[in-house]
Amino acid sequence: MDKRYLVASALAAAFIAPSLLAAQTPVMPPSDFTAEKCYGVAKAGQNDCASTGNNSCGGTSKIDSDPGAWIYVPAGYCDRIVGGSKTARTPA
Repeated sequence: MDKRYLVASALAAAFIAPSLLAAQTPVMPPSDFTAEKCYGVAKAGQNDCASTGNNSCGGTSKIDSDPGAWIYVPAGYCDRIVGGSKTARTPA
């Protein structure tokens, strides 16, 4: 019985691993406009990537307005967004 569970677990891991690894990649910059990274304005789970913490990949931010998580915005817009910053900040 133990051998059966081991084989089933290995098979399940082989199918699940590629999808988990694919989810751990940063979002590519948009090609339809010149983009810049804007930190501290993404909603939870909507970030494109992050510079610090445990949410280093797209869609992994756990809190709104995470100061280490960023999204792509059109160049020049980050300074216009309340709470937006072109550099990562540490949580207060």
